Amino acid sequence: MNYTPIITTFAGLLALAATTGCRSDYGAGSPYQPGPTAGKAVGAGVGTAAGNVAGFGVGVVQGTTHGIANSFDPSYHMVRYWKTETTADGRTIQVPYDILVDQYGRPATMPAPTGNPAPPPQTPAPAQK
Repeated sequence: MNYTPIITTFAGLLALAATTGCRSDYGAGSPYQPGPTAGKAVGAGVGTAAGNVAGFGVGVVQGTTHGIANSFDPSYHMVRYWKTETTADGRTIQVPYDILVDQYGRPATMPAPTGNPAPPPQTPAPAQK
């Protein structure tokens, strides 16, 4: 991901804040004419509330998009292996077991959605001479 536009924008805003200063005159005003001071205070409160509502909306949209994108993430897939088992009446059958693995073939930390038991522990292959 290219972070250059984000860093440039942040640096520009930081430079603008440093050169203009952070001054407010909420304390200034006449006690006989409190309208402008009260208006600024109410405006700041309304602006803060509106900003939080907008931020909530953006967060909901981004969270929804991320959740939908995870459904189509191809980096996880199912691996099926077959285990030979003998039934009570003596028949030998092959039983499938599914394992959810990541893009490197490692089993995921959560169980497979099929409800199968955990796979048997992996044993290293014997060294060849």
